[in-house]
Amino acid sequence: MKYAFLFILLFSTFAGLAQKPVPIIFDTDIAPDFDDVGAVAMLHAFQDQGEAKILAMISCNAFETTIPTLSLLNTYFKHPEIPLGIVKGNFPNKDCQQQWAQAIILRYPHSINFNDKAVEAVKLYRKILTAQPDHSVTIISVGFFTNLANLLASSKDKYSPMTGKDLVAKKVKHLVSMAAGVGKDGKGFREFNVMVDAAAAKKVFEEWPTPILISGFEIGEKVITGAPLIANGNIQKSPVKDAYSLALAANKSPEGRNSWDQTAVLVAIKGYDPFFGMRKINFKIEDDGTSLVIPGEKFFYLTEKMPPSEVAKVVENLMGHQPGKK
Repeated sequence: MKYAFLFILLFSTFAGLAQKPVPIIFDTDIAPDFDDVGAVAMLHAFQDQGEAKILAMISCNAFETTIPTLSLLNTYFKHPEIPLGIVKGNFPNKDCQQQWAQAIILRYPHSINFNDKAVEAVKLYRKILTAQPDHSVTIISVGFFTNLANLLASSKDKYSPMTGKDLVAKKVKHLVSMAAGVGKDGKGFREFNVMVDAAAAKKVFEEWPTPILISGFEIGEKVITGAPLIANGNIQKSPVKDAYSLALAANKSPEGRNSWDQTAVLVAIKGYDPFFGMRKINFKIEDDGTSLVIPGEKFFYLTEKMPPSEVAKVVENLMGHQPGKK
């Protein structure tokens, strides 16, 4: 009976009955793709509407544009005070091939110009989590699992005498992740966020001590956004609009871009219903980063419900949010 009640409670939470504003730590690989930019815009829209409180943004990607990009986006949305963190070392390091990040860094003001001016990721995680009420924080992961694995492995420090795993169990409500995917014919699926640091993904999938909600590859793949944002003449001098315009042109895809990361942000703040369905699933992460569905019900996993074109309209509206507007 106890576990049945917990199952119902967690489904209710993910359905959108969580407290508002939702305290968020956003972990992103912002650079190799630009759906992260749309996800950041959505978070600021939710914050300005009183539905989210951004506690920190942390890069799991060591590429040189990541922290300046986050700094300029937060500055644009009038929240330059949001703490920024950066993965330790030079791995993972995935560049911005479409050059959108390099371009908007030159165009828009920001206070942090270099990655090494940000706080080391695990240090920032531990500082932020320690200061929060128990079981209150939602972590949104839309990149590699490096920071989260390092957090789990961390030891006591000046912020907390607890191990990283115990600190997560005490302070985090749940993890919402854009990751993995359901492959065909039981062959597994190789998804970018999992594959880049497979060892870290494996550790998190096996050891993370709170509920995990996963928005798999096939969910965001069908939600296409960006073209209406570019065509919106009411939005002027926007790094979000510029990033999409530059990247879509470089990709030669004027119809838009898949909204993988935005789906994770949407359900983290609004809940999965009415946008998506939900089922229980279990994954094993292979050494090469393949996510293989195995028997069990460890994870909450999004399923398609609302037509993707309708979800895209919701996402597009949030991506077009203008600074400081309620």
